Amino acid sequence: MNGNGTGFTTTGAGGGDSLNEIKTDIITLTRFILTEQGRYATQATGDFTLLLNSLQFAFKFISHNIRRATLVNLIGLAGATNSTGDDQKKLDVIGDEIFINAMRASGKVKVLVSEEQEEIIVFEGDGKYCVVCDPIDGSSNLDAGVSVGTIFGVYKLQPGSTGGVSDVLRPGTEMIAAGYTMYGASANLVLTTGNGVNGFTLDTALGEFILTHPDMKIPKKRSIYSVNEGNTVYWDKPTQEYFHDLKYPSEGLKPYSSRYIGSMVADMHRTLLYGGIFAYPSDSKSKNGKLRLLYECFPMAFLVEQAGGLATTGTQRILDIVPKHIHDRSGIFLGSEKEVLKVVDMYKKYEISA
Repeated sequence: MNGNGTGFTTTGAGGGDSLNEIKTDIITLTRFILTEQGRYATQATGDFTLLLNSLQFAFKFISHNIRRATLVNLIGLAGATNSTGDDQKKLDVIGDEIFINAMRASGKVKVLVSEEQEEIIVFEGDGKYCVVCDPIDGSSNLDAGVSVGTIFGVYKLQPGSTGGVSDVLRPGTEMIAAGYTMYGASANLVLTTGNGVNGFTLDTALGEFILTHPDMKIPKKRSIYSVNEGNTVYWDKPTQEYFHDLKYPSEGLKPYSSRYIGSMVADMHRTLLYGGIFAYPSDSKSKNGKLRLLYECFPMAFLVEQAGGLATTGTQRILDIVPKHIHDRSGIFLGSEKEVLKVVDMYKKYEISA
């Protein structure tokens, strides 16, 4: 046993200097949630822990299907469009079914909102939670082998409610948990329950999400931007000037580096780890923005703020917006605090000049 009691050490067969340490006191997602519950919610019933167990089952099931998608012909169009007009991939449909069945089986969810469903789903039973999700975000990249992910957020059912759309048409400040799972070289779950951000990696041999990135913090600033510059001509003046200044700074300063994958989960995972700014602004082509508030903007904004960053439309904090429809969209800038504040200052500059 090593000195801190977290593992044991073995010596190679040759008896040489090679030491292989194996940790035996690992922190699984379930263990982590139970510990957090004891620390922050001593009167908890355990319902939320059971909900998170159902969520992680859905992530594991989706990850399994993505890894074998090409082999079993799950890549390609399913011949339909979803509630927001996007062509549905076969995996979109399967991911949606996995999520619906997992949330129903948990017995703890009353209302479910999915990008793939036109209306809310209200389950039978006395569930206390509402879950909003994009089961497989970025699925248009699947054919190219690009990382995709699941984005989710959780609300508590309003007091006295029997389950309805009003339970989810609430500002992001009322979410009690949010996160995403990125399916790439490994399955990475990033989660907040309102007490910081923690990252977990799926150990496929154990079948468990293991805590690998505790207490994640986004750097205060970083000279990296992530945006689809193909839309530059459609942007408003503040956005155009902001990105122009990043690429063509004052003499003596270095321009920012551009990193854009085109999958929100992958772009946000990199931004959260390394810092910088991710943006999908509203523009003349998509006046209300492209990304959905409830199950894309809110969860990511919640995560980023909990990690020490900011999220804004340019003129309003993302989490303060009250959606009018479950599939409402919004423009968004989010990431490192000092980078996002530059966007806010740019919009203020144009407000003053107007």
